[in-house]
Amino acid sequence: MKKALRIGAATLALATVATVGAVFNNTGHTDDYDFATSGYVQTAVLKQGATGGEVKELQRRLKQWGYYNGAVDGVYGPATVKAVKYFQQKNGLKADGIAGKSTFEALGMNDSAKALEGNKGSSNSSSSSNYTSSDLYLLAKTIYAEARGETYTGQVAVGAVILNRVKSSKFPNTISGVVYQKHAFTAVSDGQINLEPDKTAMNAAQDAMNGWDPTYGCIYYYNPAVATSSWIFSRKTVTTIGKHVFAV
Repeated sequence: MKKALRIGAATLALATVATVGAVFNNTGHTDDYDFATSGYVQTAVLKQGATGGEVKELQRRLKQWGYYNGAVDGVYGPATVKAVKYFQQKNGLKADGIAGKSTFEALGMNDSAKALEGNKGSSNSSSSSNYTSSDLYLLAKTIYAEARGETYTGQVAVGAVILNRVKSSKFPNTISGVVYQKHAFTAVSDGQINLEPDKTAMNAAQDAMNGWDPTYGCIYYYNPAVATSSWIFSRKTVTTIGKHVFAV
């Protein structure tokens, strides 16, 4: 990626960082984060009791369109069931409160619909099955280094951009390749990539791997307060989250 796309390190360095108090072991992984049972392979069919990033995206969309008034907390509780039923009724779908392929498609959650279709009814989505715990950790490190001063949604968004680049033919096809691509991230150049991620960044990375993409497929982001490239300003803006503009 062009050198002009680098994000200003000064802004990131001045960002206020919330202390989470996680303890780290010698490998650099958080001791209180269980990689083996973290469950970042998300269930494709969502119903009461489900949790994770896919549920958050479902709730976010329902709330944006006026069907849901609760917290976007990633917990598929009674309020979410009620909202899904309401949405299904209004859109001519079977009002059972379960988010399956038809409901995903109506909500525009195409990745979830495709994952369910590809699994032919299997209970597990394959959207993140190709990623390892090391990939998750590196993604969290990058999120922490690049966006620890942003909101939680803003942190997930940065992770989503990295994963979108992995999928894009314009970029390397691995997380490490994207992160360490020359001049792609200031955090790599100035060494902030070596900071230990906190639990919030780990959760944001997991949610991004689960399929939550607040950027709607963006492959670029920048802080307009520090960006100087006319090229990046020419990219089509999709959304703004916190200090970052997300573009394609």
